[in-house]
Amino acid sequence: MTRLAVKDCGAGTTIQDAGRFGYQRYGVGPAGAMDKIALAVANMLVGNSPGEAAMEFTVLGGSFVVEGGPVRVALAGALADLKVDGEPVAAMTSATAEPGQTITVGPAKAGTFMVLAVSGGFDVKRDLGSRSFHLRGGLGGVERAPVRPGQTLPVAGAPQGPDLTATVPPKVSAGAYRVVFGPQDDYFSEAGKATFLSETYTVSAEADRMGYRLSGPVIEHAKGFNIVSDGIVTGSVQVPGSGEPIVLLADRQTTGGYPKIATIVSADLPRFVQQRPGSAMRFTAVTLAEAIAAAREQAAMLEAVRAGLKPVGLGLDTEHLLSVNLVDGWVDAHAPLVDPALDTVA
Repeated sequence: MTRLAVKDCGAGTTIQDAGRFGYQRYGVGPAGAMDKIALAVANMLVGNSPGEAAMEFTVLGGSFVVEGGPVRVALAGALADLKVDGEPVAAMTSATAEPGQTITVGPAKAGTFMVLAVSGGFDVKRDLGSRSFHLRGGLGGVERAPVRPGQTLPVAGAPQGPDLTATVPPKVSAGAYRVVFGPQDDYFSEAGKATFLSETYTVSAEADRMGYRLSGPVIEHAKGFNIVSDGIVTGSVQVPGSGEPIVLLADRQTTGGYPKIATIVSADLPRFVQQRPGSAMRFTAVTLAEAIAAAREQAAMLEAVRAGLKPVGLGLDTEHLLSVNLVDGWVDAHAPLVDPALDTVA
């Protein structure tokens, strides 16, 4: 079996897939990759389904030695370098590494989370249907722990066909983050809601996979800040007694007792999670129908990326040449010539 031996990596390196769903009523949150677009694109480049288990890095990268057989790799998300034995791999492109070669992921130059996908995904044990590591729940990952130097990570599949490159780059939203008000926006004064939409907030140092606490003008409550605990979704913006919002993310709790003024639309979350402490942002309100339309546009964008995948260097390897029709348009040099205008033999 192909494996990656971990030489070094940052403390925030974990195995993540699309997430763990169906267990919120038991207090188990979804976890999963912070940047779902990065997870999908990296997986597509190596021939996987979009939600396959990959390695997520938080700012710092790592290096890995290939053992047992070849492996195809691709990197997406935050801006960082991917190299195989010191040779750079072009952005939005996969590469195949042979046994003994070293795969290196550099630190993030911009953004926070990088995703390294491997052919077939990482074959670590599932917990409750997912391989995603959840720190507070002690689930998933590599024996229910983050990735650490000295470990060997099993790779589930071998490279199939040529390496691929994305001719249609993934697009992310821009501008103010779109939110849908509720479910407890009635717990805030009109002035408080206007403050939330008109002022600038910054990501504080209290930011991790569970949530980002934002710094900025106080959002005024209208009916206090304690509610009967109810459900939370990824992107919920809760406002505790301090009046400063907290955006809850992949490793969030499943319920909370602070009112939630709004929810960031799912299409904007991949961009939001890539912000670092000190990053400034604003919010704008949209309707539920607009949020659903944005989600559908994002799904269509990913399909366009998948459809635009092409073999690297035109894929002129033996396997690819044998897989395509190279004899279309042939003619018989001994056949009599036909004048197409006259439809007669010349």
